[in-house]
Amino acid sequence: MGSAVIAILFGPWAAMIAVSVALIIQALIFGDGGITAIGANCFNMAVVMPFAAYYLFKLFNISSLKKAKVPLSAFFSGYLSLVITAIVAAFELGIQPLIASTADGKALYCPYDLSIAIPAMALEHLLFFGIIEGLITAVVVNYFLKNDPGMIYAFKRGGVNET
Repeated sequence: MGSAVIAILFGPWAAMIAVSVALIIQALIFGDGGITAIGANCFNMAVVMPFAAYYLFKLFNISSLKKAKVPLSAFFSGYLSLVITAIVAAFELGIQPLIASTADGKALYCPYDLSIAIPAMALEHLLFFGIIEGLITAVVVNYFLKNDPGMIYAFKRGGVNET
C-alpha cells in the first residue's frame, strides 16, 4: 500500500493526504474500491495505517537511533501497521450483520460476522501481505537512510547515530 513508507518519510499527516488522494482517484477513475467505500478505505488505509506505522517506527527507535536498527524497525512498522489495518477493516466488515440486517435477520451488506471476518483478514495479512509490505518499507527506508537520511521525517527531531 505504501502508507507506511510515506508516513516514515514524510510524516503521518502528509501520508494521510497522499493516500486519501490516491484512493479517491482510484475510486473515481478506475472504479477500484468503489465510491461508496471511499470513507472506509480512507479511514483504514489513510488514517489507521500511516499513524500506526509512524508511531511504531518511532517506538522501535526510541532507545537509540542506530543505522543498523532502522531497516528492521521499518520492516516491523510496515508489517504491523498493515496487520492492524486489516484487523480494523475486518472488524468493520464483521459488525455489518449486527448493525445492518433485514427484518428477518439477513445481513444487508457483508454476510460474515466477526468470527469469520477477523481470521480471514488477519491470517492472509499476517502470513503474506504483511511480509511484503514490511520488506518494501524496509528497502525504501534503508535506501533513504543510506542516500539522504535528512529526508526521513521520523528523524527530524533527532539524528541517526553512525553505530
